Amino acid sequence: MNINKKGIRVLAIAESFKKQKSNSILTGVVMRKDLVIDGIIFGKAKIGGNDATQNIIEMYNNLERNDIGFILLDGMIISMFNIVDGESIYNSTGIPVIIITFRTSQGIDNIIKKIFPDSYETRLKLIEKLGKRDTIFLKTNKFLLIRTWGIKLEDAIKLINSFLLQGSIPEPIKLAKIISRAYLNTI
Repeated sequence: MNINKKGIRVLAIAESFKKQKSNSILTGVVMRKDLVIDGIIFGKAKIGGNDATQNIIEMYNNLERNDIGFILLDGMIISMFNIVDGESIYNSTGIPVIIITFRTSQGIDNIIKKIFPDSYETRLKLIEKLGKRDTIFLKTNKFLLIRTWGIKLEDAIKLINSFLLQGSIPEPIKLAKIISRAYLNTI
């Protein structure tokens, strides 16, 4: 992947959910490096489930595109503890994966044990498998926490910055969040 290529495309996925619903809405936005929108796809993830990773892989596959350079995900624990496995997405698609988060945390092990007393071990193993997050500083003087698979950290930083206009939220993630929220409010 040539990260300096003007037409490089990202599949950015964000979600929106309401606790009283059974599924969250996943929205994927395909955007070129010049910030031109080149596609949109929808998916879902079960609230409190364990299907987010597979559903993200299906979203990528359903696009039937071979021009996506990397996948950018908004969060690794979505839809009330539906854990996204970046390594599995990378291994299944062959496309580099970057997962971003905006806040540091002290961990959620105790919360998961409380909510899932009969199955917490599996979720905790998935979280441990994700590994540590790297703190990166952006061209806007903001920071993000990221995990990457299939891409060097310095290349991930360059790519994120190339899709960033202001603040700390890359434009394709921002758009995916807006669309997810709007779509969720219609169903």
